[in-house]
Amino acid sequence: MLYHLLYPLRDYISGLNIFQYITFRAGAAAITALFIAFILGPWVIRKLQEKSIGEEIRKEGPETHYQKSGTPTMGGIIILLATLIPTLLFANLVNIYVVLILIATVWMGIIGFIDDYLKSVRKYPKGLIARYKLIGQFSLGLLIGAWIYFDPAFTDFNSVTTVPFFKNLEIDFGIFYIPVVALVITGTSNAVNLTDGLDGLAAGLLAISTLGLAAITYLSGRVDFSDYLNIIYLPGIGELTIYCAALMGALLGFLWFNANPALVFMGDTGALATGAALGTIAVLVRKELLLPILGGIFVAEAVSVILQTTYFRWTKKRTGAGKRLFRMAPLHHHFELKGWKENQVVVRFWIIGILLALLTMTTFKIR
Repeated sequence: MLYHLLYPLRDYISGLNIFQYITFRAGAAAITALFIAFILGPWVIRKLQEKSIGEEIRKEGPETHYQKSGTPTMGGIIILLATLIPTLLFANLVNIYVVLILIATVWMGIIGFIDDYLKSVRKYPKGLIARYKLIGQFSLGLLIGAWIYFDPAFTDFNSVTTVPFFKNLEIDFGIFYIPVVALVITGTSNAVNLTDGLDGLAAGLLAISTLGLAAITYLSGRVDFSDYLNIIYLPGIGELTIYCAALMGALLGFLWFNANPALVFMGDTGALATGAALGTIAVLVRKELLLPILGGIFVAEAVSVILQTTYFRWTKKRTGAGKRLFRMAPLHHHFELKGWKENQVVVRFWIIGILLALLTMTTFKIR
């Protein structure tokens, strides 16, 4: 809103010309998001405590987590507000990329909120039924995929994605790009949700991944940089840098309250929305195949659950007694049961996340 209100006045007040620069608006969005999270955090936590909206720790989880029972959840509200407000203030709201990422964030934020509400307020043990959650995620993916495929604004690259490590190699999925987008967004949303099991783990990894995507969106929106790096130039996608900066600032602000020992959890309200946002940005910037590298920890967490479940069912069918590949899934619980302290798991996973983000950036030249 500030962009639309103040930038047109640049001919009368020369200083307002600064609003044309994405770097300035991204920095302003990040700082604003951080302060909003700092201001909203204590108030939201207090309200959640007053309403007795606390986390129910599953009995089959590590015993060390039992003490976390009752910790306020639904803290994703902090992340969403601290992301959306700066984006609305500093981004170009008629930009198609901004419109799509806002739809994705709000859509999955609502679904996550319903899930948290059913679990924490209505006391339904499993919250929103899994198939309904999947329908919501997949429907969002189909909407985003169809919008990209049929909207004339994306005509030159409506079904294309780039292949990392290879120069000038792109895959054109044709009409099948729509379900591919749905799978990417659904998978990323669920992967982040599975990772959100330790204090600060998901928030920190999301901040790292978002920083990487902020750099990619900025480079992809510049003719000079995209030409130099030989990547797809996407006019207007630089505006997504502002959203990424806001999300990163919101996550860092949330991490202030979510670091061990956590005062609040993001819940599905935050995990599903931020995961969907991560997947949607990767789709919009045509870097879907880079996402497994940039979000490698999220992928590992999701794969560990799939492998654990599949192997258990397979061995139970063959031998009558199910066996496990990991001591517990998702993967972070496996390392906890191996003797790692919670903070050790979190920090070590963050370090791996940083290394993967650096590897992601190097793929632009290692081709």
